Formats: sequence, C-alpha cells, structure tokens
Amino acid sequence: MLYHLPIRCPVSVMPVPARLLHAALWLIGSLPISVLQRMGAALGGVVRGLGLREARVARRSLELCFPDMDEAARQRLWCANLAETARTLLETARFWTRPATRNLALVREVHGGELFDTAIAAGRGVIIAAPHLGNWELLNQWLASRSALAILYRPPRQPWGDTLIRRLRAQPGVTQVRAEASGVRTLFRILKEGGMVGILPDQQPKRGDGEFAPFFGIPALTMTLLPRLANKTGATVLMAFAERLPGAAGFRIRILPAPVAVSDQDPMIATAALNAAVERCIALAPAQYQWSYKRFTIRPENAEPIRYD
Repeated sequence: MLYHLPIRCPVSVMPVPARLLHAALWLIGSLPISVLQRMGAALGGVVRGLGLREARVARRSLELCFPDMDEAARQRLWCANLAETARTLLETARFWTRPATRNLALVREVHGGELFDTAIAAGRGVIIAAPHLGNWELLNQWLASRSALAILYRPPRQPWGDTLIRRLRAQPGVTQVRAEASGVRTLFRILKEGGMVGILPDQQPKRGDGEFAPFFGIPALTMTLLPRLANKTGATVLMAFAERLPGAAGFRIRILPAPVAVSDQDPMIATAALNAAVERCIALAPAQYQWSYKRFTIRPENAEPIRYD
C-alpha cells in the first residue's frame, strides 16, 4: 500500500531561512557517521560544561524519574545522555539529507522483526508507537522501506519551518500528517484500510487532549489519541525504536509488543499501559532517551508545579 509519492519542495523556492538551514544540514550530513558521532560526544560535553537549558532539563528529568538511583550513577547517565542527544541531532542532519537507501545500510540488527511482519500481514492496520528514543528519523525510514507509513507530526510555529520539515522528511513511502482534526481523520482511514501509522507516544498533548497517567511514578499528561485509534480500528500496536550501537557500529531496530490494555476503552487504563510500555523501551537504552524534553510541565489540578530550572 502506498498513500502517495513524496513531493519535495524545491530548495530554490523555499523561504530564505529554510534554504539556509537546509544548506547547513546538508553540509553536516555530508560527514561520515563516525565523525558525526564523535562530534556529538564533544557537543554533549560543551552543553554540559556551559550549563545550557538542555543540560539542566535533562538533569532535572533524571532526578525526577530515578529518585532512588545512586548519585554517581545518575551523573554518569546524565553525561552519557547529553552525548547521545547530540549524536541524535547530528545524525538526523545526515538522515534528512541523504537517500534512505544509503541511511538504511547503517541498520545492523533487527530484533522483533517477526512481530512487525506478522502485524503487517494480518491486514488489520498497525500503529507504531515510537518514543523519543534512539534515532526516530532512521526508524521512520526503516519502517517505510517495509510498508507505506503515515507519520503524525506537530507543525513548527513558523510556516517556513513546516515547509522545511516536510521537504526533509519526504522519503519514499512516507506520508506526513499534521496533528489536527483532519489529520486524525486521515489516520483513522489509513488504519481501517489496513495501513500503518507512526506516532510519538510520549509527546505531551494539550490539556483536554489527554489523561494523567503514571510515567516513572509521576502523573504525566498522556495522549489518548493512540489508544482511541487502536480501540476503534482494532489495529495492532507495536513499540519501536532505532537503538544506536556502541562505537559508531550502526543501529539496532527494536520492535516490541505493546500491552493489550493500550487499546482499552477506559482512557485511564489505556494511557497507564502506554506509559508503562514506553518505560520498558527506555529501560533497554536509558542514555538514548530525550530527557531534555519537559514531560511534566502540565500538572493535575491542585498539584504542585514541577520546576526544571
């Protein structure tokens, strides 16, 4: 099944800020992956040394989510995480500006591939829940190489940013769907036709678009869209991420089954199961999670705010 062939906006007609950023990403992406990953480690050290926002937020997130971890162990995880986050950023410049066929040569292992193949063959629709773990842009390209994929995304605030993102992610087999009412209807249609959609399950929704469910023991506003899609379409839900292997050795695609309760009609049960599934993924590669994302800025009524700075 192919929803449509990607149409790339020519760079020459994009707004100037988009053209400049595209040029910068293209130049960064021209470097070998081993160089990018070494640069990422160095960049992570700079971010840590300067005490930038990303470093402060990541440290606070680790304190919140691993309160019982030994301080020395948490410090090591923090340092490793900043390096991994920077590697993800620099790698993405390559994955966005080079052909998917070239990028996919970096996939060395696939764990759980039989789960994916079985779900696709069943023809009942597949929802890929891909946390902010490892490199999700490479995961998108791997998924699209196996079956047509529709990805839900939140448009940047600047119109030129949306133009740029859509061009960079325009890969064969990928349909980009805006996170808005018409986009949600598109996802329902695709799943009912037996297609595949990809959603980031750990992105904090707007208040009113989710339920509070435990995430590392802390109430976190969690999307109800994914459980609702699963419940109403009967689609199979799989967890997935592209894990970076040590020493610039490439990537391991991991596919894991999601709990049955993710599609429960009760949104509180479903969101709790979804967060638990994300936690299980993170446990496999905790340093590669995007701890610099403020997951707990929206709090339950009458709850104390969580400060990151």
